[in-house]
Formats: sequence, C-alpha cells, structure tokens
Amino acid sequence: MFALPKLPYEESALEPTMSRVTIATHYGKHHKRYVDNVNDLITKKNLQADSMEALVRLAATNGDRALGNNAGQSWNHGFFWESMAAQPSAPSGALAAAIGDVSKLREAFLAEGVGHFASGWAWLIARAGQVEVISTHDAECPILQAGVTPLLVCDVWEHAYYLDFKNDRKSFLEAWWDRLANWRFAEAQFAAAPAGGGWRYPVAT
Repeated sequence: MFALPKLPYEESALEPTMSRVTIATHYGKHHKRYVDNVNDLITKKNLQADSMEALVRLAATNGDRALGNNAGQSWNHGFFWESMAAQPSAPSGALAAAIGDVSKLREAFLAEGVGHFASGWAWLIARAGQVEVISTHDAECPILQAGVTPLLVCDVWEHAYYLDFKNDRKSFLEAWWDRLANWRFAEAQFAAAPAGGGWRYPVAT
C-alpha cells in the first residue's frame, strides 16, 4: 500500500506565493484522495506492483483509466511538491548550460502553462540531453514517454492556484517560476537523466 509522501517543507513555507491553506487543501485533500483511491484499486483488483511508476505503466498497458488517473495524479503531485522550494534560486552547472537563455525558457514555460486548455500540468523535461517545455492533460504522466526525464512541474489545475490567485493562471505561473521553482532538484534530475534515473515515488509499504 502507498502512503501520502511527506512534504519537503512546512505547509506555510511557500507563503506568500502559495498559502498554507492552499497547501493544506491541495496536499491534504486532493493528493491524499488520489493515493487513497490507488490503495482501494489495488485491493479491489488484486494488483501486484511495488512502485507507483509500475502502476502508472500497468494502467497504460491495460487501458485501465481509473488506475491511470489516480496513479498518474499521485505521481504528478508527489513530483510537484519536490519541484518547489522555499528559497528562490537559479539554474546552474550542466543544466544552466543546456538551457542557455533562461528568460526564453521562462517565456516558453509561461506560454505553455497559460495556453494549456483546462486541467493539466506544465513541465520542464530532459530529452536526449536537451531541455524542453511540454504540457500534459489531466492525469497524463510524462514517465510514459520514451527517453523523457521530468525536471520540474507546475500544476495548472485550478485547485492549485484558485485560493491564492483566483482565475489568474498567468500571475500564478509567473510567481511560481520566479519564487518557487526548485532548480537544485531540477539539476539533480538532469544529472540523472542519461542513466534513466531520477526521482521515484516513495515505495509501497
């Protein structure tokens, strides 16, 4: 069975950009519900999988929409919490070299996130040594894409920002990029990409 991963910071650590109330609701209710649903599905369907990544892939192979939605959302949310840090920073090292012009990357990321219709996720990924911006819809998970290592993600479902920014997704994404993006985490992900490594959802107990 899977547990709700521990946040890497206190619920109030990302204020004022992301309020304690938003974190408590998003993490403690939305994310928790997805994990609870995954555990219910494992029991009901007698599934055998020792990782969330395996469940995401099993759901895709079997066309199991319920499992795919809940395992994908569990994974995406776990990665989202790691993608933020209380202290802003900037890309450095090999990641900075691969990015080149950070301002152009910021512009592309904001355009992708703002332009994504309805619910989804705005991602920075590594593919073949290059940094790309993509978005995924609903519970789609980029670990299903061959050769892709996620670097950072911002949740653009309305529940991620509505309490703090109302319907202003653009301002949320700007604030997220400028104040919360965890570039140290992204650098570790980029370094792990050639070997197909990187962050993994906490193992089942």
